[in-house]
Amino acid sequence: MSLRLPPVPLVAGLLASVASPAFAQTIASPQAVVVVTGSRTEQESFDLPAAVSVVDAERIGAGQPRVNLSESLVTVPGIVVQNRQNYAQDLQVSSRGFGARSSFGVRGVRLVADGIPATMPDGQGQAATFNLDMAERIEVLRGPFSALYGNHSGGVIQLFTRDGEGAPRVELATTAGSDGLRKTDVNAQGKAGAIGYVIDASRFETDGYRDHSAATRDQAYAKLTLPTGRDGKLTIVANSLEQDDTQDPLGVTWQTFERDPRAGEIDTTDAQTPQRTFAERYDTRKSIDHQQLGLNWQQRFGPHRLQLTVYGGNRRVIQYQSFSRAFQQPPTHSGGVIDFDRDFRGVDVNWQDVRALGAGTLRTTFGVEYADSEDARQGFENFDSTGFGVKGRLRRDEDNRLTSIDPYIQAQWESGAWVLTGGLRHTRLKVGVSDRFAANGDDSGGTSYNGTAPVLGVLRKISPSLNVYASAARGFETPTLNELFYSATGAGFNFGLTPSRSVHLEVGAKSMFGAHTRADIALFQARTRDELVVDASSGGRTSYRNAGRTLRQGVELSVASTFAGGWNTLVAANLLRAIYDDGFGAIPQGNRLPGVPRASMFSELGWTARDGQINAALEAQASSKIHPDDANTAVPAPGYGMLNARLQARQQVGRWRLKEYLRVNNLLDRDIVGSVIVAESNRRYYEAAPGRNWMLGFSAQYQFQ
Repeated sequence: MSLRLPPVPLVAGLLASVASPAFAQTIASPQAVVVVTGSRTEQESFDLPAAVSVVDAERIGAGQPRVNLSESLVTVPGIVVQNRQNYAQDLQVSSRGFGARSSFGVRGVRLVADGIPATMPDGQGQAATFNLDMAERIEVLRGPFSALYGNHSGGVIQLFTRDGEGAPRVELATTAGSDGLRKTDVNAQGKAGAIGYVIDASRFETDGYRDHSAATRDQAYAKLTLPTGRDGKLTIVANSLEQDDTQDPLGVTWQTFERDPRAGEIDTTDAQTPQRTFAERYDTRKSIDHQQLGLNWQQRFGPHRLQLTVYGGNRRVIQYQSFSRAFQQPPTHSGGVIDFDRDFRGVDVNWQDVRALGAGTLRTTFGVEYADSEDARQGFENFDSTGFGVKGRLRRDEDNRLTSIDPYIQAQWESGAWVLTGGLRHTRLKVGVSDRFAANGDDSGGTSYNGTAPVLGVLRKISPSLNVYASAARGFETPTLNELFYSATGAGFNFGLTPSRSVHLEVGAKSMFGAHTRADIALFQARTRDELVVDASSGGRTSYRNAGRTLRQGVELSVASTFAGGWNTLVAANLLRAIYDDGFGAIPQGNRLPGVPRASMFSELGWTARDGQINAALEAQASSKIHPDDANTAVPAPGYGMLNARLQARQQVGRWRLKEYLRVNNLLDRDIVGSVIVAESNRRYYEAAPGRNWMLGFSAQYQFQ
């Protein structure tokens, strides 16, 4: 592979800037920052008995097109975000190994945007719904305290977008890059009287690095903030995501990856077109249409606070899969086309009480969260008389209803050098099915799950620059609708699945070395029973089962420093031992959990000019090998090391603010498996990451008086 940079005049603009101290870029100081994730109230991350990281706006936009969470979360230890190069299935996000099995989207990790859940009521979320263009910061919580956010085990990723402030301004940003990457973003923000507003619209297009992986994504976003009387604030957020006919390249075997990382798997049964891939023959693709509206109202009464969150939306998905006619012959099979229309809604109300207790201050939050969703779900054959890749005969027709109600309480007492935190959350989730397609039997029915998650943490302030802490929790994770949809035999809900339950322990330390270095370290363990594992996966459809006990033990480390002369460094690393603590079936005790690397690391050496107008950085990423199957007998995705480089410049000319960036990823042009499809039945586990690739971006913002 060779690196080809376009003869674009903007490259020269990266090397020139107009000095303007008022517009100098600031490098985030490695000191404590204020977060709300973990304690549900504003608090310095340094004083929380939990592993919580903050990715600020500068990092999110650090020479990136702001398309995928994988761009910025690579700097967070314990979080692995694998870009499948497959926009039909979205990113694969895992926290301490939880969520690594998801065949599409994000599960096992809670997604929240501006206080409004971006995870569906069943626990499945889509990272693509996050608007990274308007992001102010991302807070990432790992470990025991995640249990207080609901039905998941691994962590919480919470996005906060900027509020409209100051004089009105408009901005146009554009990015171009390898493999036909194109993105255009237009936004307006400011304040009109007492009302702050942010409006954003973008289009992202790519021809795809892999064969049959082209995608177009349209996103829109609007946010209004306004005061409500004295000490009150109302925030209204609306967002939409539209992806039409996003191509799904599917996974490939190891032999195909070695031959050509870009190639799709050849369908050797296709006699008429012998060199056609499975993805081409079946025209595998997915269309997504997602809209969501939410409001968050906060009212303070002295030190106390009442908060109400209400949201609702609709998600429509049509997916064409790669199943042959013969595979769909059994009457229990639901066909090769998934078509569902989901309405979802929820409400969360909580009261925070603050009062003196003994020699300290007690903050207590009481709340209840309700959520439900309704699916009109159909399945069709993916063929007719004209061939494959079309909607054929009806094979499944049902309504799915899910409701959950979660009361919770969280309290924190702080006195002198001690911070004590505790909480309790109870989940009651019900699933009901009404089957209207009786040709393959009546699958109507229902089930319910109940679980309680207690959390306890203690932090000791050894000195103003050193805190140590310990925390523990019991986790509770129910199957998602996607995991319940299919049994190993085909259609029909898998009501035999049970929730997984886990015990989490964590100890850690947070230290400041002067004003220029911060270091965080966490050691953790999670024991899980009835872990949800892949039973069978083929052609984009996955069924699940419960395994025995699993064990996760690891350590996370992050160190951020700034130095004289504009230099800065960042290191984020983790080691994770994730194994089956019990054998099940033919899987022996001690096997490694698939989809989970033993080690991963990110490091960066950066430099910023004195006036802040130019900055550059060299990044290094590394990951150990990843097993794609429970038996650990398939060829593991090899470990890799990769170098990236970026260069940014910015200028201010009158009322115009200009920015340019150039990024080159995978400088050494390594062949890398970017992600794996866990337990794929046909051994098509591997999804390639791009070789050497470039991106070039420019933005211009105009501020009115």
